[in-house]
Amino acid sequence: MTALTDRASAPVAASEALRISRRRSADPMQPRTLVLLAFLLPALAFLVLFRLTPIVIAIGGSLFTQNLAGETSFGGLTNFAQLFGDERFWNSLKVTLIFNIIINPLQIAIAFCYALLVMAPGKGVTFFRAAFFLPMTLSTGLTAVLWNIMLDSNLGPVNAILEGLGIGRQPFFLSEHQALGTMIAIATWKGCGYWMIFLLAGLYRIPGELYEAARIDGASRWHQLVHITLPQMRRPLAFVFVADTAINFLFFAPVYIITKGGPNGATDLLMFRAYENAFTFINWGRSLALSTIILVIIGVIAAIELRLFRDKEGAEA
Repeated sequence: MTALTDRASAPVAASEALRISRRRSADPMQPRTLVLLAFLLPALAFLVLFRLTPIVIAIGGSLFTQNLAGETSFGGLTNFAQLFGDERFWNSLKVTLIFNIIINPLQIAIAFCYALLVMAPGKGVTFFRAAFFLPMTLSTGLTAVLWNIMLDSNLGPVNAILEGLGIGRQPFFLSEHQALGTMIAIATWKGCGYWMIFLLAGLYRIPGELYEAARIDGASRWHQLVHITLPQMRRPLAFVFVADTAINFLFFAPVYIITKGGPNGATDLLMFRAYENAFTFINWGRSLALSTIILVIIGVIAAIELRLFRDKEGAEA
């Protein structure tokens, strides 16, 4: 009789245990959940305070206008309408897009070559790692001052070398045709070592067994790069592309220190226009409107870049 009773009550006990287990798993206030929230809340607070709040302030502030007396009033889309009717804005937009179309793939390609070079075994790897990353130890302002001296058209050592080689002195920052290219070169020199670190981390995550199997099958280094390295590096490359795009759209300090947007608007990037409207013309509404436009452009380009990488990954799968 006891055995029969135990057998009859076993399903009931199992059902009750399962119900309690489900209730506990569905309970959002378990100790483990509370611990996770405790670790996440400071990061979320900083994200809201220092990332999301400035974005909301910028978008809201772009809807207000100021008169000559400094009085602020709601203007709706007036600031945007004035920008779209300004030739300097369109020139700045063109210069900014050209700047980013050139520098983003250039920086990432060079950084990827850096990463491949310093990952290869050899005695000089430590030297190359230090040499490639060294520019990142300099501040952006110091970098701008340094290269302004190096590329001075009269006393700069670079022009002295060019003259000694028979090429002749170059105007660099003083030339409408060379100023933007020189800015791209400076930003590339400084930024490639930084992106190399992220790409190098991605390269180290690729399983060595893939390369070993490819070598056994007789694959060349080029085929290993195309069919193993690049497909495995899609996620790191996607991150670097998006982050690099955001940083280069905010490129400002060398323009402010060296060219002030010149000569003849050749380096008049949108970020410099936003600064000039805020601190030279004291037009905060228009400056925030420019910042909002920059934010929208970065968001659109980042979404396109992520979509392209996702489509490739999906097609591969």
